[in-house]
Amino acid sequence: MSHTRNRSRVLISGASIAGPALAYWLNRHGYAVTVVEKASALRGGGYPIDIRGTAVDVVRDMGLLPQLRDAHIDVRRLTFLDGDGTPVASVDPHRLTGGVAGQDLEVRRGDLTEALYTAVRDDVEFLFDDRIDSLDQSDQGVDVTFRKGGSRAFDMVFGADGVHSRTREFLFGPEERFHRYLGHCFAGFTLRNTFGLRDEVTMWNTPGRTAALYAAGDDGHVHALLAFAHPEPPLHAFRNPRAQRDLVADVFADAGWEVPGMLAALRDTDDLFFDVVSQIRMPRWSSGRVALVGDAAYAPSFLTGQGSSLALIGAYSLAGSLAGGDHAAGFAAYEDGARPLVTATQDQVGDGDVTLFPTTAPALERRNAMLRKLALSV
Repeated sequence: MSHTRNRSRVLISGASIAGPALAYWLNRHGYAVTVVEKASALRGGGYPIDIRGTAVDVVRDMGLLPQLRDAHIDVRRLTFLDGDGTPVASVDPHRLTGGVAGQDLEVRRGDLTEALYTAVRDDVEFLFDDRIDSLDQSDQGVDVTFRKGGSRAFDMVFGADGVHSRTREFLFGPEERFHRYLGHCFAGFTLRNTFGLRDEVTMWNTPGRTAALYAAGDDGHVHALLAFAHPEPPLHAFRNPRAQRDLVADVFADAGWEVPGMLAALRDTDDLFFDVVSQIRMPRWSSGRVALVGDAAYAPSFLTGQGSSLALIGAYSLAGSLAGGDHAAGFAAYEDGARPLVTATQDQVGDGDVTLFPTTAPALERRNAMLRKLALSV
């Protein structure tokens, strides 16, 4: 475009969900946008995620709703099992998640990231396999040096780089200050669907342990989840895949049902995603000319099922607040507008026992009694 020279130049770190969504809306509002992503390419595949409520309106306004409706996964049944594999109850997933059938969306994470990327790639500069090495702010802008070398000046920088955000660390210090551990860890990976499952989830529980198989679509695979209570975050395992596998195998060593086969697949999988169940809670989401969006600012934890929706809504809100051009006023408006929804979503997850992942035998029995009532009332 001939007027690019006069447009404010902004940098977004992260090309998952919040980053490309923010890039789309900032471009629409006249900004010249660059996105830097540490991975060498978009991450495909991945577990299914929800797009709910206002987030559905956001993707509709982006023109992505027909495409995402086509990619929608219609999970029809959620079956719970006890420790020996005996069924406890089968329920309609919407009765547990709060989703609205026929309105809210559930899609594979890769389908959403691909749709967002496709919507912006012709209008936005992407730098893959690189990341921010340092930020130096002044009243006039932000000087950024990149890991691959070189430096550039931007009017604003945005961290959309997830729960373990480096941008947040540059601005506000170590993650521990804002990381609220919720007492659980999880490992997710893909394995072949040899279970006869289709468009359904089967979940096995004993106190403090959950194993789930999620069959979405008919690509011959299922998404496996192994989640467990753990008193402290296993810091030794965060950057060590072998330690992650060993920890999960140890926790589930005596488990029944399909868990032994899941552990065998875990050893060989090349798409293991391991993390803790946690939230990011911050008193503010910006400093100077740099702001955070999505999980980097306010991860609600996967227990809420709302992380992707908050990322989409937050990106829309942030870009709209900056339409006037003044970063200080824009960042303040963004926080005022988005924080009530973020706080309400995060507060859905209380301390102690999590409904679907009970840690004690009495809590598990209470949950099972609740599920049986839900199943009876379908």
